[in-house]
Amino acid sequence: MNPWWTGDAAKQTPKTRRHLVGWMQWRLRQKLAPIVVVRGPRQIGKTTAQFQVIDDLLAEGVTPNRIMRVQYEDGSELSRLTEPVLRVVEWYEEVVLENTLNNAASMGQGVYLFLDEVQNLKGWDSQLKHLVDSSTVQVVVTGSSALRIEAGRDSLSGRITTIEAGVLSLTEIAAFKNLDAGSPHLADNGLEPLLDIEWWRDLAVRGGEDVSTAFRAFSDRGGYPLAHQHADIDWPRIANQLNENVIRRVIQHDLRVSDRGRKRDAALLEELFRLACRYIGQSPGPTTLTREVRRAMGSDVGVQKVREYLRFLDNTLLIRVVPPLEIRLKKVKGFPKLCLADHALRASWLQESIPLDPDQLLQQPHMSDLAGHVAESVTGTLFASVDGLDVAHLPARNEQPEIDFVVTIGDKRIPVEVKYRQRIDPMRDTEGLRTFVETAVNNAPFAIIVTMRPGDGISDPRIIPVPLSSLLLMR
Repeated sequence: MNPWWTGDAAKQTPKTRRHLVGWMQWRLRQKLAPIVVVRGPRQIGKTTAQFQVIDDLLAEGVTPNRIMRVQYEDGSELSRLTEPVLRVVEWYEEVVLENTLNNAASMGQGVYLFLDEVQNLKGWDSQLKHLVDSSTVQVVVTGSSALRIEAGRDSLSGRITTIEAGVLSLTEIAAFKNLDAGSPHLADNGLEPLLDIEWWRDLAVRGGEDVSTAFRAFSDRGGYPLAHQHADIDWPRIANQLNENVIRRVIQHDLRVSDRGRKRDAALLEELFRLACRYIGQSPGPTTLTREVRRAMGSDVGVQKVREYLRFLDNTLLIRVVPPLEIRLKKVKGFPKLCLADHALRASWLQESIPLDPDQLLQQPHMSDLAGHVAESVTGTLFASVDGLDVAHLPARNEQPEIDFVVTIGDKRIPVEVKYRQRIDPMRDTEGLRTFVETAVNNAPFAIIVTMRPGDGISDPRIIPVPLSSLLLMR
């Protein structure tokens, strides 16, 4: 796992780098916390980013024996050790570093530990807590289980900084294709810009031919690195890889690890994921999903089990479940909205591609409604991947029409409507946003409407129209 210890080359990595690499490096340099946690779905480049950070540390002159990377696979010899994290570190100090972590740090020779999928180990959080409380060391943890990582947050409180890693952003897809879409509009240093209406207006006018080209590639192939690193390979082969290495790997392996996990019904998990694809960007109730599952599987599945299995899928980060809004500790009645980690998963699993590119949709108007739901899912997943951003949706109630998303920063709430269609009615399509902004308790300084094309005739100064292709330049 650590060929640099013996002077050998490490695994080759792509020349193009995700923004994730810079985010990890910045946190390591600033020492915001002793543990940097990177979480995201399978196959989005977390392990590759680890290797690229290690490459840079070595290039900067960090001696090879001060870097250790360990991959914790389920069922490996390491996982059978008692307190495997601590035992491996003790071995490393004695055999490789030939010093203690604290002695090395006192000599200005701090150590970097990279732990991949460590959350699969029982008691991983308490072991890391003991490690960073007793030793001066910087740790990078990468994992694809939101549940297990989230479960360790409490015991690691004050000791971790978390990075939400999603699929490729539009600026990253452009870089993969040697296009210039500029830098991410939202810097990795806080959420305050989202409260600035001018920041949104500047985002809304970002575009150009390179952005349009990158957006067409995103429309065609989604955001998984695999799809763009191998742009010369036809989509059906890429789809097979996504089905096998992402979806089935999660459903048949990741969710069925441990004695308890092996009891989970893989067929039910597959059917629920299929339904999440069908209801992309929508809010089906558990009763609706249960009825559909029973019809498809011919079995008497209960509502509670459907809820539980949907939560499992959410915890793998394959889907993002956006909850109903909660105001003043009162939860709005409604059902969660289902967003996919990437619309390409829907295209691969259902073998049905829905274009987002405006020109392609113009040629296929019968797909417009579905494209609207996909655009809603893309928007929800984008917001959910912003570190620290609280995202919900507002079901219709009383005099308040439905709002697709509400993002909360501090005590301010920004309503977001997705109207992905060729033409927008400036009054009818903004009614929900205007009602939300005009309701004082919502404390909304302005509103966002996500559109297919720039402008779209919205004259209300409180509502900023942002094309989806521009919105995706946030990250």
